[in-house]
Formats: sequence, structure tokens, C-alpha cells
Amino acid sequence: MRMECPNCGAEVSARARACPECGSCERTGWSPRADVDGPGMPDDEFDYDEFVAREFGARRAVPRGGKFFWWLIAVVVLIAFALTLVRW
Repeated sequence: MRMECPNCGAEVSARARACPECGSCERTGWSPRADVDGPGMPDDEFDYDEFVAREFGARRAVPRGGKFFWWLIAVVVLIAFALTLVRW
């Protein structure tokens, strides 16, 4: 006898201890008593940009000082590479 996983909708054996697709089990909500309305996806009207602005503020964080550091590292690596070529 087969049943449908209430979490993901996959076909599961009635004697299975967990869903092979999503891993849900008795403890995490996979049982005949579990009631799931849907996959829990946000609706079509969800505005990601508005969500980010509300949660993190409208200002974007910009890292500072990183460019100079990586340019310095690149120059040091190039000099080290050039010196190894000169030795050969």
C-alpha cells in the first residue's frame, strides 16, 4: 500500500519510517495526522527588494579597504613569481 507524503507529495510506502524524497518522518511532521496546506513557498506578490530593505535597512553595506589589500597581494605574488623565473 502506498501513501502520499504530506510534506512534499512524493509516493511513500505505508510502512516507511521516513520519506525518501524530503526526509520527513514522524518527529518532523510526516504522519497521517500531519496537515500541510502547500510547500510553504511565498506567494507571487512577494517583493524581495522590499523584504531586504525592511529587514536590513535601505542602505547597502559596502566593504571598505579590501581593494587595496588584494592589489597589494597581487603585486607581491607577481614579484615572487618574477623572482623565481629569474633564478631559473
